[in-house]
Amino acid sequence: MSNIPLAERMRPHNLNDYVGQEHLVGSKGVIREMLSRGTLTSMILWGPPGVGKTTLARVIANELSRPFYTLSAISSGVKDVREVIEKAKSQKFFNAPSPILFIDEIHRFSKSQQDSLLGAVEQGVFTLIGATTENPSFEVITPLLSRCQVYILKPLSNEELELLFVRATTTDLELKGYQFELKEKDALFRFSGGDARKLYNIVELLVSTQGINNQVLITNKAVVDVLQQNLALYDKNGEQHYDMISAFIKSVRGSDPNAAVYWLARMIEGGEDPEFIARRLVILASEDIGLANPNAFLMATSCFQAVHLVGMPESRIILSETTIYLATSPKSNSAYEAIGKAQEIVKETGDLPVPLHLRNAPTKLMKNIGYGVDYKYAHSYQGNFVEQEFLPDKITGTTIYTPQNNSREQEIAARIKLLWKSKYNK
Repeated sequence: MSNIPLAERMRPHNLNDYVGQEHLVGSKGVIREMLSRGTLTSMILWGPPGVGKTTLARVIANELSRPFYTLSAISSGVKDVREVIEKAKSQKFFNAPSPILFIDEIHRFSKSQQDSLLGAVEQGVFTLIGATTENPSFEVITPLLSRCQVYILKPLSNEELELLFVRATTTDLELKGYQFELKEKDALFRFSGGDARKLYNIVELLVSTQGINNQVLITNKAVVDVLQQNLALYDKNGEQHYDMISAFIKSVRGSDPNAAVYWLARMIEGGEDPEFIARRLVILASEDIGLANPNAFLMATSCFQAVHLVGMPESRIILSETTIYLATSPKSNSAYEAIGKAQEIVKETGDLPVPLHLRNAPTKLMKNIGYGVDYKYAHSYQGNFVEQEFLPDKITGTTIYTPQNNSREQEIAARIKLLWKSKYNK
């Protein structure tokens, strides 16, 4: 067998051979249209492993015939970024299009490393393409993010995985010597998890264990057996990564501290990034505990800061303490439900005018036309409250926040009823 992995041998070089991401590279895809015009903007490709982020960046460079530089955020520092910038500057002539700088796992770049990219991106020294498995809103600095389009890549469908399987087994020079029978495909696609690289890895394992007589019979049992023998139980960059964090979050949400700490331990033993876990706890504290115990959000935020400062192995204790606290806290998703409902109302009703008495009146003209008139300053009234309208007339009396059945929010419900009588209790 070749020393070059099958995934690398099968990497497409043009857009027509690229499989998946129809919403981006299909006939009406935004990236295909961009390439057809010969233009390119800096972009962040966000999606799980093995869906074609690196491949797409290389295809874009090939389609536009542009120089292609690549850096890995794991092994590159500010010095490496500056060297690429200088090289790109020295090779840029007159009106020649900018080269492409591809940064894999850009979410691992520190703030200073990301800052070092800003000037070159602004000046057009190169066009940046970053790849990330993490939400760029949290991982990429705002000035850099504002200069990039974010495109979301989706896991490959079973149909797309099967197309890749057929293509590999019929066109790869090494695999063409084998006869493949895809008798059962459920396990093959399930364990690939929408990841082309995993699919190719499984195929190579099957060939190495079954291909003695150039016959490869693929069944569910054959796939399970070969994976149990060869693959690690936890792949922090693959399907298990998402399954584990899902089980962890659902255990905390379900108020089971025992299960929550078990899944936490599984992730820690598997080498999961502790800051990734801590970030999820912050989100969970707001989304699933919320106003039932506001201290949960403060604790989760402190947990993230502490994990960032302390590092492993001590962070495991901080994560365990926070996990148990959140799992045993009362639960409420009322804040999550409220903002969702409010956004739906905004979409349905559009840009309703701000009532005149709530408008800002920094100039005499604005005051003369009624801005701010009749506004009642709450602190000038007994109990720091006075009844007045704060919603646009069209949606007056609309209940958006509904307190849930826990002791803290029942106190909130009682206060709302005391202040607003029946206005928000219809």
